[in-house]
Amino acid sequence: MTSSAPTTGDGLGARLLFTLALLSATAPIATDLYLPSFIEVQDALHTDATRVQLTLTAFLIGVGVGQIIWGPISDRVGRRLPLVIGSAGAVVAGIVVVAAPNIEVLIGARFVQALAAASGMVIARAVIADLQRGFAGARSMTLMMSIQSLAPVVAPLVGGVLAGHVPWRGVLAVILATACLQLIGAVTSVPETLPATRRAPRLRFGDLLGRLKRPAFMAYVLTQAFAFGALMAYISSSSFVYQNVIGTSELVYGCAFAVNALGMMGGGLVSSRLSRRRVHPATTIKFSLPVLILASFGVLGAAVSPVPVLLVVPLFVVATAIGFVFGNAAALAMEHTRDAAGAGSAVLGGIMFLVGGALSPLGGLAGDDTAVPMACIMIGSSILTAGCFAIGRLHVARDPESEAAFATA
Repeated sequence: MTSSAPTTGDGLGARLLFTLALLSATAPIATDLYLPSFIEVQDALHTDATRVQLTLTAFLIGVGVGQIIWGPISDRVGRRLPLVIGSAGAVVAGIVVVAAPNIEVLIGARFVQALAAASGMVIARAVIADLQRGFAGARSMTLMMSIQSLAPVVAPLVGGVLAGHVPWRGVLAVILATACLQLIGAVTSVPETLPATRRAPRLRFGDLLGRLKRPAFMAYVLTQAFAFGALMAYISSSSFVYQNVIGTSELVYGCAFAVNALGMMGGGLVSSRLSRRRVHPATTIKFSLPVLILASFGVLGAAVSPVPVLLVVPLFVVATAIGFVFGNAAALAMEHTRDAAGAGSAVLGGIMFLVGGALSPLGGLAGDDTAVPMACIMIGSSILTAGCFAIGRLHVARDPESEAAFATA
């Protein structure tokens, strides 16, 4: 089945939406899940920590490069074929990863695995842009990203459990099993959503640069990217903050992590309902950003206070506020790149991972016994999120027709 044009009405089923969320959650599933097994990988393959870390670096580079490649390809040949090919390639590479006889093969296979799996990440957003626009598109995007947002917070916990009971190859086999599920979902649940009449006449990687020249699009992309940066600052520092600073046990830390994940998911689900009621995504973001900024300052206040347990409250509020921003910012960005949704999705995902990857390690600059650096990164990221969003709204005010789909309520 092929869709002919995006609609403003509801139309994505739960099966398709869940499949798209699974496809877009490749990176956190395939990285965070096996991080606790690094030491075991090092011992088993008789290598050093630096080379083991290169397996993660190779994967992240592969994700970035893959999105840049698959986005424009999907604009030219359609969504389904590159999605199926990429998903199948990820399965084949995953088999090599599990059976890797040495660290060199593991590093190379992880790069190829990421390169192939990136097809699902970039095409999932493009599929929604193909099928829906306006409030319906924002609703589907927030729902998909609400489901997806669970992956980067749940995966490390699952990985920790697996690392204590399953050999490292078994952990990588779990990632392979996930890739198999993604392939099955791509084949059985994702239709072709870009008919031949709407495809690019030729393969144009220059469309990626063309997206960078669209100020409103880039403002929304950076809005999401810096919100993601605040989230990654929290995720990368959370184990130290909860266990070393607050003094919780691993069990309590896991529970707190889960509660914050539910808060973020709840923010996305509420955003989805607001879109159903024709509340403009920009309105939702506008009211969420002051909460995000104030909560980030609350994290800093709790970090320097003599009662560090107070951190749990503002951290929950930050996670929830990000849930309100994430999907709405993506929906607004994709509204400004409908002529090349694949290329736009590639830029959106690439910059998000670039910013998140750059900011995530900064939370540990002062050691593992303080939450102050994490709080400062969150404050800076939240302020930049608000600044980029404000710039985006200024450009839209000059060209209201660019978001006309949200004025058809």
